[in-house]
Amino acid sequence: MPRRAHPNGVTSGRRRKAEVAVVSVLRLTELSAGSSSLGPGISRAHPDAQLAASGALRQPDRHCSGCIGEAGSRGPPPAPLLPGAGPGLLSSGQGDPPDNMKNFWRFIFRKNLPSTSLCRMDFAVLGLGDSSYAKYNFVAKKLHRRLLQLGGSALLPVCLGDDQHELGPDAAVDPWLRDLWEKVLKLCPVPRGLAVIPPGVPLPSKFTLHFLQEAPGTCSEEQRAASPVSQGPPTELQPFLAPVVSNQRVTGPSHFQDVRLIDFDITGSGISFAAGDVVLIQPSNSAAHVQQFCQVLGLDPDRCFTLQPREAGVPCPPGLPQPCSVQHLVTQYLDIASVPRRSFFELLACLSAHELEREKLLEFSSAQGQEELHEYCSRPRRTVLEVLCDFPHTAGAIPPDYLLDLIPAIRPRAFSIASSLLAHPSRLQILVAVVQYQTRLREPRRGLCSSWLASLDPGRGAVRVPLWVRPGGLAFPETPDTPVIMVGPGTGVAPFRAAIQERVAQGRTGNVLFFGCRWRDQDFYWEAEWQELERKGCLTLVTAFSREQQRQVHAGRRLGSPDVHLPGGGRALWPRRGRLPGQAPADAALPD
Repeated sequence: MPRRAHPNGVTSGRRRKAEVAVVSVLRLTELSAGSSSLGPGISRAHPDAQLAASGALRQPDRHCSGCIGEAGSRGPPPAPLLPGAGPGLLSSGQGDPPDNMKNFWRFIFRKNLPSTSLCRMDFAVLGLGDSSYAKYNFVAKKLHRRLLQLGGSALLPVCLGDDQHELGPDAAVDPWLRDLWEKVLKLCPVPRGLAVIPPGVPLPSKFTLHFLQEAPGTCSEEQRAASPVSQGPPTELQPFLAPVVSNQRVTGPSHFQDVRLIDFDITGSGISFAAGDVVLIQPSNSAAHVQQFCQVLGLDPDRCFTLQPREAGVPCPPGLPQPCSVQHLVTQYLDIASVPRRSFFELLACLSAHELEREKLLEFSSAQGQEELHEYCSRPRRTVLEVLCDFPHTAGAIPPDYLLDLIPAIRPRAFSIASSLLAHPSRLQILVAVVQYQTRLREPRRGLCSSWLASLDPGRGAVRVPLWVRPGGLAFPETPDTPVIMVGPGTGVAPFRAAIQERVAQGRTGNVLFFGCRWRDQDFYWEAEWQELERKGCLTLVTAFSREQQRQVHAGRRLGSPDVHLPGGGRALWPRRGRLPGQAPADAALPD
């Protein structure tokens, strides 16, 4: 739905599913066989795209080191590199270029660029998107056309990976990559005496782990806590270890879902935020899973190591201290609770010496075995740890050097901030729905971050959580007399609580909140707070409790009902199904 279709002053507390597009322009200079690193420069703007792209583009590792996601020339004299060229991640369904690509996007579409600007450049464009969106792979298509307009030579038609395909993006990416490397090797043949690395041979790891004979005095969390305090506000590289003040369940004891209101003390952190901003939290793996992982792989959790890159110029992961313990690596860095991708099975098959296990891993990593892989791994949401337990002979023989190649890093989770600094100085509050669901596997599936947060009990001792803040996507009017209509069912009400607290503290009226949940006595978050603001005339509250009558009623329908009077005497019309335009049935906090 176009943005202009949203009623004025109405903001949804929920987030739509984001189409993700990765656009790669491959540089075809300085190709050399036998290299071990690709370095596609995938941005961290969207983690799902990063994982998908890194797996899809793993194949070029076996051919060259020059494919660094950068536009370049194909012969002397070299043309100047395009500023900011590289993979871009499209984080919305509207066809807008992502933040990490905007400089390049503005440059490439300058009207004064000559039509022969890229006449000496070969290129190939790969897009990953979702065909359920109207502007499916818009950035990839438009970039491909623009590069042609500027004189570039396309090695292949643009590849459009579709997440809706029954085999996923691999259905389009696999044949495209095969055709791409046929073209590349014709343009840049393998030097004499070298050959393309066969598929079954493992590539060298990106890093080497040098284990220490004696454990140093401080080798993990103590070293991290003692690191120098940053002068500016906290960032991903330097998060603030915020003490947990309270961790309270706000749903009734008989309610099916455990929802937590967690309060952090941010005194002295330099953190500042406004209504609509989000806080990013770096979670940790559970102690039980860490212990099981070390047992399966035969690792000593107390042993310490230093990490060194195999190639010059490759930085070590900033989240790991030097030296580092195996316990810290597995607890704080390796995402052993994630669902592995196809590239995980491909590398695991290369490292396996067990005939039967290797045969199954090769099947899972092949194009023909994607349906079996989906049934085994994706559908039941089987984790990395569980897969390793199913292949014990292979897991026990994994060289520690390959841990960082095999298992992705734990990604931070983003939550809408549910409080205002004007109402709660030096405090930051979030509303967290603990993710837990059942598949055909015996053990329930649990969200890593939400389950970890729910387990923190400040009553048993000091508990600190690494966090930092970034601007959010919700914008509220600055003029004090502008009324705001907010629709936030369930935990989607979290950012609107921050907005209402902020506006009330500033003396702004015209606050209208539509809130919906299942039961008034089970999941009506902040009921007393809303009612007190209503009594003071600071808030107009419209509720819908879907399970308290025979016919279900939702907050979206209440917005269009004739008994709801909005500021100015108007009435907002809304879709019959009660869902906001483009709204997906997910909470405001980003997926756990």
